[in-house]
Amino acid sequence: MAKKQALGKGLSALLENANTDVTTSAIGVEKKTVGSIAMIEIDRIEANPWNPRSSFEQEALEELKESIQNHGIIQPLTVRKLGRDKYQLISGERRFRASQLAGLTEVPCYIRIANDQTMLEMALVENIQREDLNAIEVGLSYQRLIDECDMTQEQLSQKLGKSRSNITNFLRLLKLPAPIQVGIREGLITMGHARALVSAGDEDIQIDLFKRIISDGLSVRDIESIVKGHKEDGPSSSTSSTSSQSAPSYDFDENALEFATRLSQKLNAKVQLSANNKGKGKLVINFDSEDELHEIIDKIEG
Repeated sequence: MAKKQALGKGLSALLENANTDVTTSAIGVEKKTVGSIAMIEIDRIEANPWNPRSSFEQEALEELKESIQNHGIIQPLTVRKLGRDKYQLISGERRFRASQLAGLTEVPCYIRIANDQTMLEMALVENIQREDLNAIEVGLSYQRLIDECDMTQEQLSQKLGKSRSNITNFLRLLKLPAPIQVGIREGLITMGHARALVSAGDEDIQIDLFKRIISDGLSVRDIESIVKGHKEDGPSSSTSSTSSQSAPSYDFDENALEFATRLSQKLNAKVQLSANNKGKGKLVINFDSEDELHEIIDKIEG
């Protein structure tokens, strides 16, 4: 499936347009400064208050610190000029924090000109596109772009190069109860689980299913089946059944049936085995969502 080209000219134009500066001290900045790279003292740079990432894993920061100590900063930070020798991060806060841990006194930076709203948009878009935000942080970033940058979902879809359904799926996660959102942030459940829980009913039902995912190890397919009313309890063999019974025109041998069952259990997906009376047939692996398809792909390739 071909991916849409992300960002395009829109973000580039914002980054290179000197007219977007609102700081009086930056009026008259030479045009060559915009888009240039310079070494800036680290204590002259302040963090970006609009960064959607609210937490950074200390272990990951330590690893990045060691990489910076050994190899330096490969990708410069992006900053905007605030005034006389003062700058504010637009993107690259992980590199900024790791550089502080590494004891650097100065760091390479792209210098940009941006007003507050433009900076917010750039920071959110940059992080969505390039950082490993969890699903809730992505949803919050989408919502902030809609609310604070006055974008529609369609405009957001075009700017990010993502489908409308992708935007909608992440925004819907923000309607889940707080304990579930925390569970998503902490990696206790997957995006597939969360999407299934959105349609589970009222908050009490969602919380109950969330607890069962953790305690019983319910798969995405299990939760989807429960939500659809096809199951009343935890996982059962029905989730990994084959459909050879639906094709009476051909009797598969025991090895073929056992293989289909093993494959179904390994992939946690329904596997259908069928053939005509000449033995010509097909092996079908079923999935109910794009997330489940990617989970199946990961299991096959892993």
